Amino acid sequence: MTNETITVTNNLTGDSRDFPLRQGTMGPPAVDISSLYREAGFFTYDPGFMSTASCNSRITYIDGEQGILLYRGYPIEQLATKASFLEVAYLLLYGELPAKKELVSFERLIMRHTMLNENLKNFLNGFHYDAHPMAMLMGVVGSLSAFYHDSLSVNDPRHREIAAHRLIAKIPTIAAAAYKHSIGEPIIYPRNDLRYCANFLRMMFATPCEDYKPTLIAEKAMNLLFILHADHEQNASTSTVRLAGSSGANPFACIAAGIASLWGPAHGGANEAVLDMLLEIGDVSNVPKYIEKAKDKDDPFRLMGFGHRVYKNYDPRAKIIREVCHQVLDELADINNPLFELAMKLEEIALNDEYFVERKLYPNVDFYSGIIYQALGIPRNMFTVMFAVARTVGWVSHWLEMMDDPNNRIGRPRQIYRGPGQRDYLPLSKR
Repeated sequence: MTNETITVTNNLTGDSRDFPLRQGTMGPPAVDISSLYREAGFFTYDPGFMSTASCNSRITYIDGEQGILLYRGYPIEQLATKASFLEVAYLLLYGELPAKKELVSFERLIMRHTMLNENLKNFLNGFHYDAHPMAMLMGVVGSLSAFYHDSLSVNDPRHREIAAHRLIAKIPTIAAAAYKHSIGEPIIYPRNDLRYCANFLRMMFATPCEDYKPTLIAEKAMNLLFILHADHEQNASTSTVRLAGSSGANPFACIAAGIASLWGPAHGGANEAVLDMLLEIGDVSNVPKYIEKAKDKDDPFRLMGFGHRVYKNYDPRAKIIREVCHQVLDELADINNPLFELAMKLEEIALNDEYFVERKLYPNVDFYSGIIYQALGIPRNMFTVMFAVARTVGWVSHWLEMMDDPNNRIGRPRQIYRGPGQRDYLPLSKR
């Protein structure tokens, strides 16, 4: 916080008022307008909240102009190449990287919570066989509050921590169970002796008659994707979690709300949209035609997975994931799959074509993650579920931070009303 202020002048009345500037560790300062309506009698108008800071946070920092992403001050490039997902989860939750004993204890704690209540099987069986896995994930996560009454007091710090641990631990089990239900296979129980990502992949692909052991590159790719997707500051789903939590809603309901927001194609569904785009293009021979369509402002076709709303330079996550994407394709992918050949051709053009380079429309994390998931054998309708598994860590970290903030208030955005003025009710016979 600084002693500097910004003066706001109402040109209609000449009235001027000073509002304080709030300065964070990094990034631009924010004008504190929390008293604007009370003092000046008007609101601000900011569709999409593009210029509005809704909270103070110590978790994640993004500089879109410079292509910087930090988790608790640590560059994503270092964490993604050197850390495990649960190590990053600990960092996001508690603010510091764990010592060896702390990490071992945390890993054991999370793995002990991976089991689901057996009655949840009945809940899953209530979904139609072709229900979208995100619908199942959202419903089951929301239902957890019906099973864990022992840790639902949002005013108790210990209850909040237990709920956070349960969510991080159980979300992979729920996600894998939703997938198994969608393909008519029995649910695979978790194994606490496996690492987090390996355990998840086993629950996805093992069957009672044949076990599954993920390759090292598959586990490495999953660990990387989970780290890259763990948090991304005040995005739509994280803001949804915070807004729901501001009312005092239980943590399972808040995370279910975040899952609902993530499901949107403009948010978590972007990597699924990449595969849809590749299917639409169909063949490498069609790439030049679709490149021209993408350059035509009057053509509705858009290249999915290129550029980013926040990153105006280059998505730092894409630099990391690109290398692993190629490793996965070299080791696991069917080289005869035309989608992979097509994806690599699009990548080549985007990295060299003057039109894309000038506009900084580089492949982003969604472009590469969709290709990796496809190569790992994960179906498209599970792509957003994978995102939700990773992002749960960020969601619960923000929820814990918000609930511990003494300045936390229930969210209540304002509006500009453009409906009819006040009018009188007319009896039905006179309408």
